[in-house]
Parts: sequence; C-alpha cells; structure tokens
Amino acid sequence: MGKDVFVRLDVGDELHSSIRELSEHGIFSAAITSGIGRVRDTKMGYLDSNGVYQTETIPEPMELLSTQGNLAPRQEGAFTHIHVVLCDDDHVVRGGHLFEATVEVTAEIHLRVLDSGGGSAFERVETDSDFVALSFCNIG
Repeated sequence: MGKDVFVRLDVGDELHSSIRELSEHGIFSAAITSGIGRVRDTKMGYLDSNGVYQTETIPEPMELLSTQGNLAPRQEGAFTHIHVVLCDDDHVVRGGHLFEATVEVTAEIHLRVLDSGGGSAFERVETDSDFVALSFCNIG
C-alpha cells in the first residue's frame, strides 16, 4: 500500500532472512516501524563498550511486543538491523539487539519503504568493531 509494506510471517520463518528477502521484490531500504507476534529460539544481545556484541539465546517461545529497525543495502546484500522487546509467559520483559528469531505462531511486521528512485539514501558499512554502521549516501 503505497510506501507501507505489511509482512505476515508464518511458523518456522526467521525474522531477519524473511525481511531481507524483500530485496528480491525491489525493496532495498526501509524503516521497520512495528512488529508483533510470537517467536522462539531468540538470540539477542547488546554492543558492549569494547564494540563486541554480547549475546544470549532464549529457546522458549516469547511474545514479540515491539520491533524497530531498518533494512539497508550492503555490499554483500540486504542487511537488517532490528531491536525488539519480548516477554515470556510470566510477563517478564526483555529487549535488545536481535540476531535471530524463529516465528512460533505468527509475526506481523510493518515497514515504510525508503527507496528513492531506485537508489537508497543509506547503506551499511564495516567498522572496527562488530557493529555495521549506517552510512548516508548522496542521492541526486
């Protein structure tokens, strides 16, 4: 619908790879504005002060309460940067940088497409740490 894309993911779909597949449909850059659902085998973490990601894997199913991030081009192909807020069945909330998550029931993701005339206003580039930085491009 215009620049808005709604994606429904099904049981067994992986969030990152599913969103990256949008590039096969001509969507190379987008803001991930929301996402809800239920996921399992979630690997999440944070970037520490030394520029190294610290991760934890949670195998149990959790509710996906909130999702934000972006889809951007990278030399190696589409790149997703996603942060999530999740809660377990006891309503204990956790959040952070998402590395992996498999859909347990469904996931409903909204993206706002940012491609501009076939080009992207930004891309992801390597840094001296684990972080892959957002770099803005000059689109004329």
